[in-house]
Amino acid sequence: MNNWNKRRVFVTGATGIVGSWLCRRLLDDGAYVVVLVRDFDPQSDLMRSGLVQRCNVVQGALEDYGAVERAIAGHDIDSVFHLGAQTIVGTALRSPLATFESNIRGSYHLLEACRVQRGLVQRVVVASSDKAYGESDVLPYVEDMPLQGRHPYDVSKSCTDLLALTYANTYEVPVSVARCGNIYGGGDLNWSRIVPGTILSALEGKRPVLRSDGSYTRDYIYVEDVVDAYICLAEATADGPARGQAFNFGPGRGIDVLGITNATLRAVGRDDLEPIILNEAKAEIRHQVLDSTKARTKLGWTPRFTLEEGLRRTVLWYQDFLAAR
Repeated sequence: MNNWNKRRVFVTGATGIVGSWLCRRLLDDGAYVVVLVRDFDPQSDLMRSGLVQRCNVVQGALEDYGAVERAIAGHDIDSVFHLGAQTIVGTALRSPLATFESNIRGSYHLLEACRVQRGLVQRVVVASSDKAYGESDVLPYVEDMPLQGRHPYDVSKSCTDLLALTYANTYEVPVSVARCGNIYGGGDLNWSRIVPGTILSALEGKRPVLRSDGSYTRDYIYVEDVVDAYICLAEATADGPARGQAFNFGPGRGIDVLGITNATLRAVGRDDLEPIILNEAKAEIRHQVLDSTKARTKLGWTPRFTLEEGLRRTVLWYQDFLAAR
């Protein structure tokens, strides 16, 4: 059964990697999709692929409450996916105010608009991150751990989660929170991130560069698994077991930066290239791993793609993208 045919869906962050894949999935399932777009980025897969022409576009920023509420009220939205955010840790370190404006103010604008339009909105999924937990001596993270971000990006995600659960508990807005690890896949054009940066370097015959010492541990989750997670969570949010709760989504095992770099090089077929280790990372959590037992038992979600298969698909996407430039 297709639960999304003719649903009226609002997506923030649609020009990002996950947003583009999510919009494609929703459109293919017959949904009426509205996207909030601040800047027209011709390199975004949403624009480049022509997907944007199948969407209804509201121009504006999350910091503009009027634009957010207009998108929801003007299009009779019943389902909301809030992916919009400033997502780069380094950018947050350099520009904390802009990050807080986008990630914190933008989130409470979105949630307040959903509260005001409660007669329309039946489900809201807020895309969060393992960064919301902050540094912890106890791993893997489970959902009832405290949210204790300390650095700008991490704090912005901790605040977003608390705001989402506030609107769920105090105002009974049908909100749930998805916390994912590091997301990779075709469409990510932030070359400073480890997977696309390594692929680009390898395809150009250059050694990839690591900002850290290579030992930082993360979950790496393929973008199509994340889209599955968001859809699954949304379907369980309106009157189901997910309402007012947060869920971790990850592969169940962490891998260090050097390990993901070498796995990516193997996927490209250039494992002869030795990474350059700068050891210059600042304000980043050293080890992060998510426990996804709750998502598996309550939602029936498990990742469909192994790391190797996800990287293989990702490399193919970038080969096609770079060949077309």
